[in-house]
Amino acid sequence: MSYEICVPATSANIGPGFDVVGLSLSLYLRLQVNIDATASSRAPVLSYEGEGADEAPLDPYKNLTTRVALYVLRCHRIPSFPTGISIHVKNEIPFGRGLGSSGAAVIAGVLLGDRLGDLKLSTERMLDFALMVERHPDNVTAALIGGFVGSYLRELDESSTAAASVPLAEVLPEYPPDAGEDWGRDPPLPPTGIGHYVRFPWAQEIKAIAIIPQFELSTAKARAALPDSYSRKDVVFNLQRLAVLTTALGQIPPDPELIYEAMKDRMHQPYRKALIPGLPEVLNSVTPATHEGLLGICLSGAGPTILALATDGFAKIAEAASSVFEKHGVKVDWKVLTVCGGCTVSQ
Repeated sequence: MSYEICVPATSANIGPGFDVVGLSLSLYLRLQVNIDATASSRAPVLSYEGEGADEAPLDPYKNLTTRVALYVLRCHRIPSFPTGISIHVKNEIPFGRGLGSSGAAVIAGVLLGDRLGDLKLSTERMLDFALMVERHPDNVTAALIGGFVGSYLRELDESSTAAASVPLAEVLPEYPPDAGEDWGRDPPLPPTGIGHYVRFPWAQEIKAIAIIPQFELSTAKARAALPDSYSRKDVVFNLQRLAVLTTALGQIPPDPELIYEAMKDRMHQPYRKALIPGLPEVLNSVTPATHEGLLGICLSGAGPTILALATDGFAKIAEAASSVFEKHGVKVDWKVLTVCGGCTVSQ
């Protein structure tokens, strides 16, 4: 038996929507799964090509996707992987660039566990499992359902809040070299309904230009740069723009003046400028007035990728942003992407 799991890249925040909104983008993590019922191997055999091939662990007890799959299985009283599994990974999503590589790996793991265990989990329950690993809903929700998505974490009762907040080390325990088959066999179950979401309208003529600096920036480091609190003025600034943006990106024709202003942010981008050389200059110099077709520009997730939304002039927009980075000694790659559907499993 064989099948393919396909999960898109994602971009979170889209300017003012910090930890709230995300987009699914047409770069993909693909898992080609084969199961040989006659084979005797107990652990999945992994192979890998594409982005991150030199970094991704091939040990199924260290690889994020297979660890998530095993977590899902064990939560359903299935203690180990079925025998005879081989998984070939083809990855187009660069690591550590703000394009949702870890979120895609987590969703792929949930789908893999669901399929291996024949669990037939609902979309909402899959999101529960994903949120036990990836504690922010924006990327994993966009990867799961696709499109332009808003999401939030529900206020749960006391016991469910505690269950959803257990340390990640208990959800995905590290497997020591001498771990036996009973290691990590009783993981914490996710409560039901951790996150809720809605898909917003999206004007199909809007494309996403991903301008990707050739260095990695960990989400943890980017989050560490943020303050513990914000002024009321800055919070209101973002709320006003987010309220407009979620409608503006679905209007036909798109309004550049409206969208450009609505994609501004005061909650995360100003604090990350020291981590990304050239960031303020890129955000301030590439505008609808200087580049026809541009609608808005922002940091993609935690960065360092820049996301420009546009209807035309893609190469000129990308080259203008690239030239700013190059002045700061940073090489970049760029791609024109579409906002796509969510994850799939196909024969």
